[in-house]
Amino acid sequence: AKDELFRIDKVSCSLPEYMLYLTNVQNRYEDAFGAQIWKVDYQGMTLGDNVKDNVLARIARMKSVYLLALEKEVTLTEREETLLAQAAKTYVSSLSETEVEVLGVTEELVLQLYKENALADKVYQQIIAQVNPEISDDEARTITVEQIYRKTVSEDKDGNKTSYSADMKQAVLEQMEEVRQQAVDGASGFSELAGKYSEKEAIRISFKKGEMDVALEKVAFGLQTEEISPVFEAEDGYYLLKCISTFDRAETDANKLVLIEKRKNEAFRKEYDAFVENKARKLNEKLWQKVELNQTAGVDTKNFFEVYEECMKDF
Repeated sequence: AKDELFRIDKVSCSLPEYMLYLTNVQNRYEDAFGAQIWKVDYQGMTLGDNVKDNVLARIARMKSVYLLALEKEVTLTEREETLLAQAAKTYVSSLSETEVEVLGVTEELVLQLYKENALADKVYQQIIAQVNPEISDDEARTITVEQIYRKTVSEDKDGNKTSYSADMKQAVLEQMEEVRQQAVDGASGFSELAGKYSEKEAIRISFKKGEMDVALEKVAFGLQTEEISPVFEAEDGYYLLKCISTFDRAETDANKLVLIEKRKNEAFRKEYDAFVENKARKLNEKLWQKVELNQTAGVDTKNFFEVYEECMKDF
């Protein structure tokens, strides 16, 4: 159809649907930063063009997940249908006559979008419900160490790295071994030695598994509190670590929540990617080239998403 912006398999997005999303996002930006924000360059394009692309991608993802919900025969309950109908009525009632006319919005169109979003949310929850929420303390723990680092590469102004010669690396290693001996003997405090010899600005660092160089993590997570590691090689240089803390209850519990969300998103992404891989996608390039941010005075709507989110609290 002439107002069909894109199609994914058997579902499509009309220009009024897209403009409803875009205008709400646009007005939220303007409300926070002012209308001049659209003149700002962002990664080689105007922020306006970037937002247009992001809104297109957002709707395309929602439509694709909605398709997945249809395939899995996910449905809305009668109560959910009623709540969404009330939400659609609430949103359309908030619009002025100018907004309804310019955007081409109807209660039926808003209700359909709310239903598609709700089914997409339901199938997401259905998929992630299968994820095992158990995360061990060891998997989630955060440790704190002090570090001494000496590099074994040089770097030019363009960021190109050149490894030290074997003799230069040996000299660095020997110096690090001497520093370790001073730390072990207690001749100097570890943090004092780090301040004197380390080529990294940060002396004390905290991290979780998966955040640092693999070789560094292997050594760090094997240390006991107050233990000093052997000198080891990782990340373009030699390291020496002292363990300050092997476990923090609050940090560990907080990280468990992060890891659970990561597992959920990975589980959903795996199924979603497999589903959309072979789905036919077509963008109406001619119509897309004509899409612009809404410049009509009096079109200030920005609560499309808030009305939906408020409705979903009662699901």
